[in-house]
Amino acid sequence: MKKVIIILALALTGNMTFAQDTPLEISGSADLYYKYDFAKTANIGTSFASDQNSLSLGMIDIALKKTTGKASFVGELSFGPRGQYQSILNGDGADADGNTFNIQNLYVNYAVSDKLTLTAGFMGTFVGYEVISPLANFHYSTSYLFTNGPFQNAGVKANYAFSDKVGLMVGAFNNEWNVYSAEPLRGLNAIGAQLSLAPAEGVSAYINFMDGADSGTIIDLTATFALSDKFTLGLNAADWTAPGSGDVGYTGVALYPSVSVTDNFGLGLRAEYFKAKKDDSMIGLTADNSVTALTLSANLKAGGFTFIPEFRLDSAKNNNFVKSDMITPTKSASQFSVACVYGF
Repeated sequence: MKKVIIILALALTGNMTFAQDTPLEISGSADLYYKYDFAKTANIGTSFASDQNSLSLGMIDIALKKTTGKASFVGELSFGPRGQYQSILNGDGADADGNTFNIQNLYVNYAVSDKLTLTAGFMGTFVGYEVISPLANFHYSTSYLFTNGPFQNAGVKANYAFSDKVGLMVGAFNNEWNVYSAEPLRGLNAIGAQLSLAPAEGVSAYINFMDGADSGTIIDLTATFALSDKFTLGLNAADWTAPGSGDVGYTGVALYPSVSVTDNFGLGLRAEYFKAKKDDSMIGLTADNSVTALTLSANLKAGGFTFIPEFRLDSAKNNNFVKSDMITPTKSASQFSVACVYGF
């Protein structure tokens, strides 16, 4: 799956050079988990790892990539809850049980020059720090920013690399997030842009913007700072305003410090503040409420296998969760989980 992450990064920044024909590349991942919420019910409403007191499936993910001259394609299929109805709407109208797989990515690139690349298709979103694939995230559970933001966007975009340190993407996208096809009368009515910066070794930042009559307006910043060979700090901050009248949407920020204790063992913390605007609730949070979520995870690696034990504590400004009687409201919730992720 690391190959796919690299491919996506190249597509976003536009740093794709002219290539010779390459063999078909196959990569992917598989994951499963066990989670226990101390309120004895599924209490923290973010993406994935939602089953309580159960050994459950994440997904199996298979990605294909092929380059022929200046053109290339990426196709990625997923099977299982994490890659199906938990991460994307069913484009064919089928219910969750009738949907056997989902397309996570299906797009083509064309390298017009060594600086300009054109891309069209259905792509993992350029917005945000976390992604659907568990291989690309340090933590197995996901943030409120991830859950409430876009997962995928369909459209066309152009990536231009001004230099090794500066790149720009601009594009037109379907009117809604997370759908294969646009509403016919709306079409490609959302515009998006990303400014990528790499001002120094070990430092990268992406300033993201998307605006549409149906998707609303989102401004997002992601950054990574490699402060030493062992210590890395990640950052994600975003604000989304839904279309229409009223104060609907969210704002939030998350920090991701992590340390590599050894080559095969690392520790990481996600510290997130997330606020739902006053006129509507967000996924996992009531309206006009805010939450501080602390997630401590370890990564133990052996070859392509990663074992992720994790403890999470969420504390809201107002009642947002329930106690172990499953009735009494409370401001806080905590859970423990272990996940097994294998990448190939």
